Amino acid sequence: MRVGIIGNYGHNNNGDEAILLGILSQLEVIGIPKEEVVVFSNHPAITTKQYNVKAVPLVIKKGTAASSALATIKAAKHIMKDLELVIIGGGGLLMDMYRRDAPLYSMLGTTAKKCGCKLIIHSVGAGPIRTVVGKFFLKRLVNAADHVSVRDVPSQQLIASISNRKDIKVVADPAFAIPMPPKRKHTERLTKIGMTAAPYYSQQYWPVHDESKYQQYIQGMAFAADQLIETHDATITFFSTKYPQDIEVSKDIQALMTHQERTMIIDQQLLPHDIMRVSSEQDLIIGTRLHSLILSVTVGTPVIGVEYHHKVRHFMESIDESSFSLEIGKHGNGIVTLINDIQSHWNETQQRVAHKSSKLHRESFKSLENIEWLYDHSVQKRQESDGGQPS
Repeated sequence: MRVGIIGNYGHNNNGDEAILLGILSQLEVIGIPKEEVVVFSNHPAITTKQYNVKAVPLVIKKGTAASSALATIKAAKHIMKDLELVIIGGGGLLMDMYRRDAPLYSMLGTTAKKCGCKLIIHSVGAGPIRTVVGKFFLKRLVNAADHVSVRDVPSQQLIASISNRKDIKVVADPAFAIPMPPKRKHTERLTKIGMTAAPYYSQQYWPVHDESKYQQYIQGMAFAADQLIETHDATITFFSTKYPQDIEVSKDIQALMTHQERTMIIDQQLLPHDIMRVSSEQDLIIGTRLHSLILSVTVGTPVIGVEYHHKVRHFMESIDESSFSLEIGKHGNGIVTLINDIQSHWNETQQRVAHKSSKLHRESFKSLENIEWLYDHSVQKRQESDGGQPS
């Protein structure tokens, strides 16, 4: 079965790369190897090198927006006419916060259907969806799909309200399907803390810059880090899932701290397995970036979420850890209070998260298997390749 995967790949965002790695693993489990996959990527050469998979441009840029759209559709048709299935997969794709996303993914999804492909929207996050244009395109995409799944209940509710679909499934994030993640070893005390910092309302990254919100955010993170160093004799390791943007924020936080000597910044691009390795070496992760939380839970490391986007709270709710999710503005003192509590229940916390990690890893492999027509097709193909005998 020839499969195309569409998402925000090849963009130096290793949360998205973790999603792609997980989807490739999920496909292999149902008998679809990488050789039968083509990835629509922002930078195809990077994707091909990283995953040893065929990759093509997600967008063809030509002069005007209209010219780019026409060129993108033409190129997509050329690829999709040889595909049987297209997966629009993983990440916060169903939103209109960035003007490109809703029209782009809707256009590619409906093009896939016109080319005769089955279309799956797989384990996505939804929202914000605030514009009439965004609602139009996303409704069109969702109603064109043969199967729709999301990664949390609020996304399910939002998409159902826009599209009127009643058959939207909630499944685990594909990143939980990454094969052979390292596993964290239990410790006696909580002293090694990892921290990720998204450029929340920063001038360099956010769609709308607000310096006062950015300063409030980084001051709260710096305060919490200093308090944890003083109270728990902690060390703080800053790392990123989006490089180098997250590291610039980490440096701004570090510059505000009193105990900078007890911090370390990993100033380099970390691929998904690198992020999991770093997370497995920490006692706890304070994560702003969603996939720093997901990849940490994947390896069994306890987490505290800082809600730069509603998807952080939605994830923490989905794993029944919402009491460890904090609104920005309450995150400074909130982090300190939570870690004081976690420290007093440290063994219980480690055991609870390790159990959830194993459960989510198992569940993540079922999300594509549970699509009956897809699973039946892959079984049939395997039987044909084995000479018609059941596998």
